[in-house]
Amino acid sequence: MIWHGIKGSRASPRGERLAGSLSAIKARAPVLGGNFGIWGGLFSSFDCAVKGYRQKEDPWNAIIAGFFTGGTLAARSGPKAAFGGAVGCAILLGVFEGVGVLMGRMFAQPVPQLPLPEAAPAPSAAITA
Repeated sequence: MIWHGIKGSRASPRGERLAGSLSAIKARAPVLGGNFGIWGGLFSSFDCAVKGYRQKEDPWNAIIAGFFTGGTLAARSGPKAAFGGAVGCAILLGVFEGVGVLMGRMFAQPVPQLPLPEAAPAPSAAITA
């Protein structure tokens, strides 16, 4: 979105830059949204399929699903481009998952450990007054 705004601004005459920027953003927003929706749908489908196959819930599921998503989206350009897209998308998802794991560890609150109660003295049998 930002890139399209800059591009629209640069292509407009001096007094019309803001209007040209907004016009370019409005023109490209549906395309960008559609592409994101397709990517998200493919990724979610592959993520669920990988979880079902592996029977595990870990960061590798997202990385593998990213590999399949990138390969599927680039498949029309040939096998070399599909493999490049698959590897690129897997690396991107690997970075996302790695940052997520690190942030989870960094902000995790330690579980407070309550001290074990010490053995209470046995009550005396006789009560003295």
